Amino acid sequence: MPAPAPTRILGIETSCDETAAAVVARDADGRGTVLSNVVRAQWDQHRAFGGVVPELAARAHVECLDDIVRDAMSDAQMNFADLDGIAVTAGPGLIGGLMVGVMTAEVIARVHTRPLLAINHLEAHALTVGLSEGLKPPYLLLLVSGGHTQLLAVHDVGRYTRLGSTIDDALGEAFDKTAKLLGLCAPGGPAVERAALSGKPGRFPLPMPMHGRPEPNFSFSGLKNAIRLTATAAAPLSDQDIADLCAEFQLAVAGSVADRVRKAFPLAEAAFGTDAPRHLVVAGGVAANQALCAALTDVARAAGYQIHVPPIALCGDNGAMVAWAGAERLARGMIDAPGIVARARWPLDADAKAVLGAGRLGAKA
Repeated sequence: MPAPAPTRILGIETSCDETAAAVVARDADGRGTVLSNVVRAQWDQHRAFGGVVPELAARAHVECLDDIVRDAMSDAQMNFADLDGIAVTAGPGLIGGLMVGVMTAEVIARVHTRPLLAINHLEAHALTVGLSEGLKPPYLLLLVSGGHTQLLAVHDVGRYTRLGSTIDDALGEAFDKTAKLLGLCAPGGPAVERAALSGKPGRFPLPMPMHGRPEPNFSFSGLKNAIRLTATAAAPLSDQDIADLCAEFQLAVAGSVADRVRKAFPLAEAAFGTDAPRHLVVAGGVAANQALCAALTDVARAAGYQIHVPPIALCGDNGAMVAWAGAERLARGMIDAPGIVARARWPLDADAKAVLGAGRLGAKA
């Protein structure tokens, strides 16, 4: 008897400032293959404003999403009739952009009578390692991006326990604000990382936020303020000053995050059982930072954990991760009815209590 045909899913991502679409195939045994992955960034539209402007982002999605979907289908050498489902990010994110993606996915699903799958953007990041290397839950997840910084116990598709969260700003935002303060180009994360390569930490000592605290929460607003005060005191800044500040910033971030992850290991073991395999997954755009990954690798190895980081192309926002989350949900019969609603906020762990002092990007982001 021939093996069942792979499930093929179109994924659409428009939650922030990347317009993306991809086609992913899932074999019957759960292995994934990326058939196409098209991403168009919007930094040219937003650079003059020093950050993402929601109205401009939504307009850019409207202008190019049809072309991105067409390119993804062409790269995969498929027609819509060849698909088994349409997956789309329905939240969390910028509501205008989410609505563009949701409406496009709804139309495709209705016209071609294909199942529709509303995907939580955070779940898409959380499950990406299943696509990239076949890793299945349970595992401890560190989610670090421009809008989210969380530690989660990933029990299974659709089952998550939040162990820690930022009480103020997300790590990606801290990178972006630091880059802007130091006059570096956007996007901020890669710019800070490049500058830090020629810098040496030690000249401008910075605090490691939350270091030593028992609960595995994060905080980055104080570090941002420390960068601002230090840069102001040292002005005018030379290129070497900027490089040294970036190196110091990365050192503080890596030390803080590694310490927070170390505090989460016992909680993960309590959630999964001490006999469960020890896996640490790092996902989200900031997972591409090599200094952070090196620090987390050391911490993981010391605790007997194996660390997993998706390829750079799958760390940032992309359609492949959305398609894969859709394929995993479809395999479990988790299909959504037409008329899905875009959500600016959509926590993975709906039962988690708000973190004391959490800001707008805190516990319920």
